[in-house]
Amino acid sequence: MSRPSKLAIVSSFAALYLVWGSTYLAILFAIETIPPLLMAGARFLLAGVMLYSVARWRGAPKASHAHWLTALIIGGGNGGVTLAEQYVPSGLASVMVATVPIYIALLAWWSGIAPRPTPIVWLGLTGGLAGVAILLVPALRFSPNDTSHPGIGMIILLFSSFIWSAGSIYSRKARSASPPLLLAGQQMICGGALLTLAGLLVGEHHRFDAARISPLSIGAFAYLVIIGALVGYTAYIFLLRHCDPAKVATYAYVNPIVAVLLGALFAHETHSARSVFAAALIIGSVALVITVQQTKTKLVPPEVACAPAD
Repeated sequence: MSRPSKLAIVSSFAALYLVWGSTYLAILFAIETIPPLLMAGARFLLAGVMLYSVARWRGAPKASHAHWLTALIIGGGNGGVTLAEQYVPSGLASVMVATVPIYIALLAWWSGIAPRPTPIVWLGLTGGLAGVAILLVPALRFSPNDTSHPGIGMIILLFSSFIWSAGSIYSRKARSASPPLLLAGQQMICGGALLTLAGLLVGEHHRFDAARISPLSIGAFAYLVIIGALVGYTAYIFLLRHCDPAKVATYAYVNPIVAVLLGALFAHETHSARSVFAAALIIGSVALVITVQQTKTKLVPPEVACAPAD
């Protein structure tokens, strides 16, 4: 395999950071006039079909029933960000999703596929969980005059991130996992089908009115399907093949920074000093955990991240 040019490497990292970091803002704009479950379901179904088709065109083998079962289990955490952004700013949602590496580190140790965390990793895990507590505890104090209910959004994000992390651990242990790009497509198709079904069951189709969908929501939806999936995953898989996994894994703590900045610039999102401190604590802790673990074990980061677990 020939070594790619430096320009290709830099461009791929830029795409990975900017594309996946911007999906949080795109989700916010998309659900302004499109019901969230149906939006997420259609997004993942279309994106999944695209990725699956590209993977098959590149020579990936046809998925077996066992492969689809694995994808269904992994895809169970899809859509959490879309639901949560009804209650929390897009930047804050990205920070909560950044806790995924913390969950994975704990679950990998508990399941026996990784050794007990070292003291410095425990420091990062503790710092990340402390940051979550700083954000979550005040948000759980519901007030009759509060119509935003950020605590609901945070709980959704924590739960969906945990489900995705558990699915990621399962994919590492399962012998019936497809190649990365094919599995990403399968995961999105399964997750999209579940979300669409959920949207129909809760009656979102009765609230759907194509005539009321704004151009901004249409553009955001198209961006999520085409750019967020095809460009983001292509860059990710390319980097996994040609770069140190420790460098590729930096997306987990760079993306939240990008998302917070974009939310502030284009959605006029503001954050309290407490939120900024907690976000810095979470992102710094995740960076510490990833850096130490990747340096020590040289493990490839999860290849089925749902761009990013949303």
